[in-house]
Amino acid sequence: MAAAIEIAPGCLWWSGWLDRLGQEALVAELRALLAEAPLFTPRMPKTGKAFSVRMSNCGPLGWVSDETGYRYQETHPETGQPWPPMPPVLREAWRMLAADAPEAEACLINWYGEGARMGLHQDRDELEFAAPVLSLSLGDTAVFRIGGTSRRDPTRSIRLESGDALLLSGLSRLAFHGVDRIVPGSSTLLNGPGRINLTLRRVHPIDRALEN
Repeated sequence: MAAAIEIAPGCLWWSGWLDRLGQEALVAELRALLAEAPLFTPRMPKTGKAFSVRMSNCGPLGWVSDETGYRYQETHPETGQPWPPMPPVLREAWRMLAADAPEAEACLINWYGEGARMGLHQDRDELEFAAPVLSLSLGDTAVFRIGGTSRRDPTRSIRLESGDALLLSGLSRLAFHGVDRIVPGSSTLLNGPGRINLTLRRVHPIDRALEN
């Protein structure tokens, strides 16, 4: 495995962590998974404004957003069914790249179509901030931006390509970050333009004394 590049304190970037065959196999698993837990459009709390990104989840818990707020829940908001299990490659990625963290409980599946973006935000709906957030990119390149724990902090941008992995940990766990844009046609992995971002998270704290 190639060494990680630390682009900000605690923000680690592995370029090409998942090879092409691994990416193709994971996309095939995701297609089957999304047939069971189809993409839905999250909405902003209070206003109900639709996100430009569509999404689903896998694992014991899934993240949802609607007029009532951001939250994790055990079922799909439209089908009412439990989220499907995480593919083994995602659990293995968490074990390898977030080795000291308790088991991931949720994996967000974000679909970026044409014109989709994600404004600067913090991942702070979890009850466990000591565990990192791990993301894997599939498909078109994303222009990813990261700053500090204040919106006023300086930011820097990198291009996340298909197969890249990124870890937000330590001082970067609550850093503001987002996706400015997608570069259409920069990957041939998917059937057409677009990007899938998989974000693995630990939601609940674990009593360390009970683990031993």
